[in-house]
This record gives sequence, structure tokens and C-alpha cells, in this order.
Amino acid sequence: MGNYNALGPFFEQCMFPSTGPIHCAVSGGADSSALLILASLTGEEVVAHHVDHGLRPNGPDESSHVANLASKVGADFRSVVLSIEDGPNLEARAREARFASLPRDVLTGHTADDQAETILLHLLRGGGPDALAGMRDDQHPIIRLRRADTESVCQIFQWRPTEDPSNDDPRFRRNRIRHEVLPLLNKVAERDVVPLLVRAGQIAEKDAELLDRLAREIDVTDAVAVASAPIALARRAIRAWLREGHPPDLASVERVLQVARGEALGTEITGGRSVRRTDGKLRVETLAKEHREVPESG
Repeated sequence: MGNYNALGPFFEQCMFPSTGPIHCAVSGGADSSALLILASLTGEEVVAHHVDHGLRPNGPDESSHVANLASKVGADFRSVVLSIEDGPNLEARAREARFASLPRDVLTGHTADDQAETILLHLLRGGGPDALAGMRDDQHPIIRLRRADTESVCQIFQWRPTEDPSNDDPRFRRNRIRHEVLPLLNKVAERDVVPLLVRAGQIAEKDAELLDRLAREIDVTDAVAVASAPIALARRAIRAWLREGHPPDLASVERVLQVARGEALGTEITGGRSVRRTDGKLRVETLAKEHREVPESG
């Protein structure tokens, strides 16, 4: 199955866990197929996970294709079939359902090109410095590779990946970033902007790590400590304190800062909770259902 020695330069750029089992999410495309192929070079136990979202009639064929690749690289294979209806927020709903069905430590085949797209998407949503950092490396071992590299890995391994037609669907904003925005930026910059965006993300990640470490030194339940801290650190401390899966929105964080400064006794925040101040201490309370705000109908 191809020249394993020729895969060495690609494997050297990867960051796989040093111990197994190594769980890989494999859709069958070039990126995830390359992830599985390169993971098999670690010598660790590897498990390929395929998720059929139930959105395409050829889902079972794609699952069989991934199972075949898993067999060729000596990996175990597990398949999950979901039932997701087409409609609004399809991409987000499919992603949420997919990761809910996979192991928490599953690795994905995101590349440097995906990283650049993610950074642009985050910026379009109004994200701050943390959003600029993009995806962290811990669950994306091939993120230093380019999309062309993963195609080369498949060619070297003499493996033909599947083509996902949803990757060309303009309904999904990521696809418009990929096919319209990035090519235009390349043209304007007169160069490939992916390395530039990735480098900016790496710088932002290190800055974020430092700020997070400094923010952890703040006792977020101490109103005076929060109110007197530099605003960037106070916001981070509050976000970490209130985080439930997703971080709270900026408006909620700002209202909590007002409570810490004594400008308000308390405030409601997302998730049916409130933050109150008593004797200089901040605390989170869960609101009774009848006291939760009901969004006004538009």
C-alpha cells in the first residue's frame, strides 16, 4: 500500500499522542483519511470512528469505505448512524451531534487551511483575541499540514478518498470562506495568506495562555479584586467562572463587572442564572423558572 518511507516528512509535522488508543474521526475525505493513515505510523492502537449523519443516501457506502481503510492500516473501526433533519443551522447541529457521539479525546483531520478558515469565521462573528487563536493543537494533530499535503498522503498510500458534496454547498459560511474569501485575499495580498493567518493565530494563542494564567490568580468571588483588576484580566476571570460549555456573552460579563464595582446589586446572566453581591462577595445563583426572563417576541 504505497511507500511508507515517503510519508515520513508528513508524519514528522504531526503531533499525535504518545500513548494509545488513538481515536480518529474519519469521514472518508482526504484530510481525515490522511489523519488515519499517519496515525497508524505511531505504532499505537488506533481506532477509526465514522459518523453517518443520515443526510445522504450513500452514507452506508462511505462507512464501508472508511472501514476498508481502517482494515488496511490495521486500525479498529466503529460506526455510528445518526438521524439529523435538514434545515436551519444544519452545519452546527450536525457538528454538535457528531461530537456527542464520539469519544471526548477523538482527533480530527483539520489542517492549516481549516485553521485559517476558522480564524476568519471567528472574526466575522465578532470574536476577540481568543477567537483569533483558532483551534488548539491538542485534538488536531495534522493541523500543520496543508490540504494539498493530505491529498499527497492519500496518493502515496494509493488510497482514493471520498468526495463530500457538502463541501461545495454555499449555504455553509465556511465554504464561502474557502471558495470565495480566501482566494480573494490571496489575490489582494498577492500571496498565500493561510500561513499569515495561522501565524497570527499562533501568536494570539500564546498571548491568550499568558492572560489566562494571570486571570487565574484573581479571586473572582472577591468583588474588590475583580473591580480593581485590569479589565482584560477581569473579563477573562469572569468568563472562566461562568463558563458552562460555552463562555458567557460579553454583555453578561460586562453586567457582572458592574455588580463587582457596586454599580448594581445583581444581574441575570445566560443559562437561567444570576450573579449577586453580598458583603463584597460575588456568588452565582440558579434562578427559579418563574423568575427567568422570557425573551420578547419579535
